[in-house]
Amino acid sequence: MKDKAYQAYSQFFASIVEQDNCAVVICNMEHEIIYMNPAAVKNYEKHGGERLVGASIFGCHNERSSERIRKVTEWFAQSPAHNRVHTFFHEKQNKDVYMIALRDTSGKLIGYYEKHEFRTRDNTPFYEMGENF
Repeated sequence: MKDKAYQAYSQFFASIVEQDNCAVVICNMEHEIIYMNPAAVKNYEKHGGERLVGASIFGCHNERSSERIRKVTEWFAQSPAHNRVHTFFHEKQNKDVYMIALRDTSGKLIGYYEKHEFRTRDNTPFYEMGENF
């Protein structure tokens, strides 16, 4: 039943990630970038943007960061309960960055992604839709 539900809702899950204003970079267990949402492509444009898909995540990080990525993924693999690690706070952009485990329906680790959570209040007017509202 769970597999059927995931299949039925996969287009909705994909749309959530595609529409997110925060960068989402997904890697497989070979540490290859397999997906970047539009926000990530724009955010990492100076580093290659969409051309990063298919590349090793280690090409985008120094040796210290690469070792930390390896250690986090090893920790993720130790237990299905190990799913989120706070990796960085970006002072200038007022955001926290996390590594999040990705698991299949059986709980097996299949990859990970980078999640950005901004702390700055969004001052966009509520229900701002132009003249249509």
